[in-house]
Amino acid sequence: MPNSVIPIPLNIFNTKETLERYLQQTRASGKTVGFVPTMGALHQGHISLIQQAKQNYDEIACSIFVNPSQFNDPKDLEKYPRTLNADIKLLEQVKCDVLFNPPVNEIYDDNEQWHLNIGELEHLLEGKFRPGHYQGVTQVVYKLFKIVKPDAAFFGQKDYQQFLIISKMVELLNIPVKLVMCPIKREADGLAMSSRNIHLTADDRQHALVLSKTLNWVKNNFDRNDIPRLKKEAEHMISNEAGVELDYFEIADGDMLKPAEKNTKNIVALVAAKVGTTRLIDNVLLVHG
Repeated sequence: MPNSVIPIPLNIFNTKETLERYLQQTRASGKTVGFVPTMGALHQGHISLIQQAKQNYDEIACSIFVNPSQFNDPKDLEKYPRTLNADIKLLEQVKCDVLFNPPVNEIYDDNEQWHLNIGELEHLLEGKFRPGHYQGVTQVVYKLFKIVKPDAAFFGQKDYQQFLIISKMVELLNIPVKLVMCPIKREADGLAMSSRNIHLTADDRQHALVLSKTLNWVKNNFDRNDIPRLKKEAEHMISNEAGVELDYFEIADGDMLKPAEKNTKNIVALVAAKVGTTRLIDNVLLVHG
């Protein structure tokens, strides 16, 4: 067909063996591999990770796997959005090379045990509200890294604590992979993109904007000498929003997630709240580098 663009086929693999064989050939031909692990229900935030990966790496692999071991609540696992056909279309549009979409029994054997001593980081903020969550995250990411053996892996800043935890795992287990944290993608009104946004009602969606508005307010008014007051004001702003139940708002050390002090080098503000029945997280870098 004249003037038609020949689409690059998306290579879809459901088993470790077929994916490993394909990537072995890829590496043998001298190509580098960038990796974007996801749980599907893809949105422009995920797509931005793939686009960033494409800038520096030859072959881009994305995984879609709703990992049961990182859910504390079986109902949460059950209602996690699964939109595989739409996800495949998005991956094709962005010219992703590889999709790994395994069933659970391809990743886990029965009664598998896993525990990684991540230290205090595991039990702060998200860890406090979702005990065991980060053991599940490290378990599956370790497995995916072993299968894909990427040169670099790309994660979103929205899951800031997760990025710190995975960095710690890579360091502890000496995994030869470069980790890249990519900026948060937001809707036009400021709401951080999330697969869970699909569950928000129209009212919830409006109330949810208090999270990004509060983070921006803290960023615009940030003063190292006034951290306790800023935190208190932020908590007040969010708690006063109808339909929003605050889990935490923390102005933290960007490396350890302990409460920040005025001489802390990297500082990040992080929030988690339930909006209607949907739990959302967001953050903003206040002082970086």
